[in-house]
Amino acid sequence: MARHLITSALPYINGIKHLGNMVGSMLPADVYARYLRGRGHEVLYICATDEHGTPAELAAQEAGQPVADFCADAHRRQRAVYEGFELSFDHFGRSSSAQNREITQDIARALHAHGFIEERTVRQVYSPADGRFLPDRYIIGTCPHCGYDQARGDQCENCTRVLDPTDLIDARSAISGSSDLEVRDTEHLFLLQSRLTPEVEEWLDATAGQWPVLASSIARKWLAEGLRDRSITRDLDWGVPVPADVWPKLAAEGKVFYVWFDAPIEYIGATKEWADAAAAGDVRDWRSWWYQAEDVRYTQFMAKDNVPFHTVMFPATIIGSRQPWKKVDHVKAFNWLTYYGGKFSTSRRRGIFTDAALELLPADYWRYFLIANAPESDDSSFTWELFASVVNKDLADTLGNFVNRVLSFSRRRFGEQVPAGRPAGAAEARLGEQIAELLAEYESHLDALSFRKAAQSLRALWSAGNSYLDAKAPWTEVRTDPEGAARTLRTAMNLIHLYSVVSEPFIPAGSRAMRDVFAPGGRTGTWVDAEQARALDFVPAGTGFTVPPVLFAKIGDEEVQLWSRRFGSVGQPSA
Repeated sequence: MARHLITSALPYINGIKHLGNMVGSMLPADVYARYLRGRGHEVLYICATDEHGTPAELAAQEAGQPVADFCADAHRRQRAVYEGFELSFDHFGRSSSAQNREITQDIARALHAHGFIEERTVRQVYSPADGRFLPDRYIIGTCPHCGYDQARGDQCENCTRVLDPTDLIDARSAISGSSDLEVRDTEHLFLLQSRLTPEVEEWLDATAGQWPVLASSIARKWLAEGLRDRSITRDLDWGVPVPADVWPKLAAEGKVFYVWFDAPIEYIGATKEWADAAAAGDVRDWRSWWYQAEDVRYTQFMAKDNVPFHTVMFPATIIGSRQPWKKVDHVKAFNWLTYYGGKFSTSRRRGIFTDAALELLPADYWRYFLIANAPESDDSSFTWELFASVVNKDLADTLGNFVNRVLSFSRRRFGEQVPAGRPAGAAEARLGEQIAELLAEYESHLDALSFRKAAQSLRALWSAGNSYLDAKAPWTEVRTDPEGAARTLRTAMNLIHLYSVVSEPFIPAGSRAMRDVFAPGGRTGTWVDAEQARALDFVPAGTGFTVPPVLFAKIGDEEVQLWSRRFGSVGQPSA
């Protein structure tokens, strides 16, 4: 049985993320990790905050904090949100860690030793007022294409045109505001990707055949356009320093590695953080997950904009190191989740962000909706109307109402123990076959990382219970055949147990509440195999049970209207 290594794209440090970021990487990775653990696999789910680069320094400057303090505070805030969403990371690390610095520098040394890093002279903007070279994002000015006066030196946020700092009109430093800028020679390190192209292409041909089309097509497009040598250092105060033992001059000048060089290496670094954080006596072998890890199956989750870096640039880095680091086996990429067809925007106060989402409703509501509407084959749109409809129909009516009416009616007519009733009959046999078939379908979709289809199968499992209950109608049956009604209710209670197990990857809190019906404080139930599902005989007659509070409250029209006004809708910013 393979060990499963799972990573999701590192959320950037500058601010709480929106729902699109959640469903594009971390949440589906968590669903998959929970599913595999439930099936008895050994799983390591790793993530971290991505903390280096120009945006982090600029955000810290705007907040009036030293960048290290800003990143530490932002990491704590993000981690709290992800805990609120019940993301089951084995470790949530930081790319600014000592472990990532050590491993990044070691890989850079190996690339250099094998001739894949070269020092080159480039022309770059220098600010005498700031006494430093300015990365592109540290230069702002007026866009020559649309006239936007806050365009950055790499791209205009308003018209999205890619720019060079010399394109800007009235260019000035984002640090001091000085327009006294010069273009000077400076040295940077380049990763010679052009020399690695044949090896990257060979690896991709051997690996990407089973990837979703979205991921493989983006990777192949980058390769088809030709890999260019890429600068992997920057003039910043915050980042992984260039090692002085190899490049003493650049180290003395304060050069650091480009964020997209060190950030993917943080997957390895965070695993070492996980090992180093082990309690006394708990030995964790982080290298066995990454170095000569032939028994590990590695799955990455990310939005489509991250695909080129993870499927081309990072593999080129690993291949060029000539070290046996683990490369990804499967890449699951996602399209965009939009907000009423438009972009989420912090600056325009438009859309629902993860911290605000948890203030409105528990995590299960968001987890289920987002996975059931995951942007897999194309972009999908969040609307409050659709959100309310899905929650009310699937969670409140189909699952929650089933649990409540079964337990409430059974307690009222048979007391607080699971009734026995007569032996299972033809209706129960048909139901068992249907449940076994649907469970196999659900498992196959999760194995294939087809999350929307998995949600449909899970919903069908819930619906099967309602159809059985409606057909048997124990509230009528009990008048003429109490033993038959008891059998019906016992079967329905066994379905509740099954739901508590198989729903756990999607709705962990709701699953705990269903488990607690029969075993308060009990652990996650053992996964149900097809034969067990067919028999529907998990909970013995005589087992005590409780009736939980309402699992999922319905969302009313007035709440939809209130939230639409607060967060914006139909292309409009919030009020």
